[in-house]
This record gives sequence, structure tokens and C-alpha cells, in this order.
Amino acid sequence: MSLIVQKFGGTSVGSLERIAHVAARVGRSRERGDDVVVVVSAMSGETDRLLGLARSVQERPAPRELDVLLSTGEQVTIALLAMALQAAGWPARSYTGHQVRIRTDSAHNRARIVHIDDRHIRADLAAGRVVVVAGFQGVDEDGNITTLGRGGSDTTAVALAAALRACECRIHTDVDGVYTTDPRVVPEARHLEALTFEEMLELASLGAKVLQIRAVEFASKYAVPLRVLSTFDDGPGTLIGPDPEDHSMEQPLISGIAFNRDEAKVTVMGVQDRPGVAFSILGPVAEENIEVDMIVQNAGADGTTDFTFTVHRNDYARTLQIVREQTSQWESSQVTGDDRIVKISLVGVGMRSHAGIASRMFRVLAAENINIQMISTSEIKISVVVEEKYLELGVRALHTAFGLEGNGAAEHPSQ
Repeated sequence: MSLIVQKFGGTSVGSLERIAHVAARVGRSRERGDDVVVVVSAMSGETDRLLGLARSVQERPAPRELDVLLSTGEQVTIALLAMALQAAGWPARSYTGHQVRIRTDSAHNRARIVHIDDRHIRADLAAGRVVVVAGFQGVDEDGNITTLGRGGSDTTAVALAAALRACECRIHTDVDGVYTTDPRVVPEARHLEALTFEEMLELASLGAKVLQIRAVEFASKYAVPLRVLSTFDDGPGTLIGPDPEDHSMEQPLISGIAFNRDEAKVTVMGVQDRPGVAFSILGPVAEENIEVDMIVQNAGADGTTDFTFTVHRNDYARTLQIVREQTSQWESSQVTGDDRIVKISLVGVGMRSHAGIASRMFRVLAAENINIQMISTSEIKISVVVEEKYLELGVRALHTAFGLEGNGAAEHPSQ
């Protein structure tokens, strides 16, 4: 007998028929003898509906009251799923985050989990029940309902798996695992059987949408094996875990190619090359809670420098305004921008033991007449910024050049 945590997202529980399907899937796990804790999101579209109600009453809803409202979406789902399990003959009990006592800090709308009291869950499992827990929510030290923000249900599932020392945390979604790249761009993309936490963190941060970064970070920290698999089709999915201790076998050179369409860049030209310039440009941007991604600084022979950085495309207009205000009094400086760029990234732990991957990547892009505007690297990643119109051509060329094709077309997008 194993203890597993199964998480089902909003699409998986989007209707009563789908909730019944999830109940049947959970029932099959019980038939195999597994103890099961299920974490669910609100039904698809419900959180957006609740947000719409809140904003129709108050333009900027009070964070505390918004958490009270949004947490009701998952409360509906846990009750319906517990009923469906009971109707199918499986004893079940539902819990809100408050009832389990998933304790968080007090940062409303983006809280972080501090502690989980697992006594009720363990008692129910010992009594043979399936435990159904509301994802995305918790309670702070003062008893206020909190929500965890984007990807919160994935984070809840991983945190419960860590607290309960589950054998595996299974994230059921509308894709059957992680692919070498988005099959909508490269139909020959290959399904991956396994990835390391590091690789999945990089892929998630670089644009792959199949898992949220916070959940992968939590799983990595507490060594919780993650498996991404389809709610609707049987299959092994993709297992995400620690870097194998046995490195006798060669690691794949490249595991996957991620890309991000939501990029924009800002360049400040002709800035005096002196200490503090970077802070004077990026400090005001950070104060507006705008995240900066890639940064390049080019020093010139005349004592000036060009400073370029990227931000999310949604923050582009505001960032331009901030930087222009900040540099308006600087002599000879000019601010330009471009919101028609994308980032393409190669990811793989095999980079650690293989040289020449960057030069090979650059050669492939050059052969397609694709100009590289910015470059960023880490131990297992190489990212480049190129013009938006070259995204699909660049991804396809790199996918072929690094031998990532599968034997057949992939059926589900993973990014």
C-alpha cells in the first residue's frame, strides 16, 4: 500500500460529468490498495467569475475580502467530489484549507505555506477514507482565510505530499506529460518519460506552462517525486525527481526547448560608464514591482555604455515611462524599446558535461538567418532573444539540430 496525492485542475473538474470521471479515477487508485489524498481546484471559469463579481462591486477589491470570496470556488468542488466518491461506494471526507489548517503567512492573494496540521488527514486515511482537500487556500495565524496565488493548487498538493511523506504527487491535467517542446509548434515533439527538478524549474521559468514554478521549487526542496499525467487518458506521464545519483549513463544533451512570447526589451544608450548606473536604471523599475529578466551592458570606448534589459510584455509601456523619466536629465542618453521579441531556451543537465552547445545553437540560428539580440546562460540552460517572427522557425531548427524528434506526432500541447 502506498500513499499518493492526486491533484486535479479546473479543467479536470469543469463539469459534473468530469467530477464523476475524477471520482472513478480516484476509485481505481483505491482498488489498487493506495491511500489517496485528492487536491482540487475550482471548476474551470469559476475563479474568473468570482473575480468579476468582486470588481463589479469594488474597483480594487480589499485583499482580505477577495480571499474570502475566491476560496469558495474550491469549497464547491471538494464537496461535489466527496459526494461523487461516496455515490461510487468510496468513503470520503472533504476539507477546506482552514479545516485542515494549512497555515500560511498573512500575504493575502499570494500567501506562502508555513505549516500543515496533518492529524485529521491521517485519521481519515487510517479509517479507510479518501481525503479531498481544497487547493489554493489556507489560513493565517489570526484565522483569516488566505489564497496562494497563481498555481496555488499545485503548491497545496506538493506541500501535502511533503507533510504526509507521500510516495508520489500526481498532477493530473489536460496534457499527458511534458514534451521536448510545444507540439503545436513542432508536431514531432517527443514525450519525455523523466526530467530532473532542475530541468523542470528551468523549463517552467522559461515559458513551459505544464507546471507552476512554486510547486516545482517546493517539490525540489522536500524531494517529493512529481508526476504529470492526463486526467482523461491512461499513460505513465512524466516523472520529475532528483538528479539521479548514478551518472554512469550519459545524460541527454538537451531535454527540451522552451520559449516565451511575452518578452519586451528596453535599451538606454549613451549612459556614462560609472558605478551605480545599473541601479539608477533598474531601482525605480523594481520599486514598481516589475520583474527584470535578461540584462546586457555594453561598454564603449568613449566612456559610455548601452544598457539593455527585458521585462514581461504587459509591463513594457510602464517600464519605458519609468526609464524615460529617470534618464530625462542625463546628457546624450536615449531610451528605445521593442515589444516584438521572444526568448528561446535550450535546457538539459547534459550541458554540464558537454562543451560547444552554445556555439552549435548559434550556428543553427545563423544558418536560418536569425539574428541573436541577447544571450543568457546558466549551468543547464542557454537562452537567446530574437525577433518574434522567427520564433517557430528557430524552435523547429533547434529541435531538429539537437535530435529531439519523436517517432510520431504528439497529441497534446505541454507549453
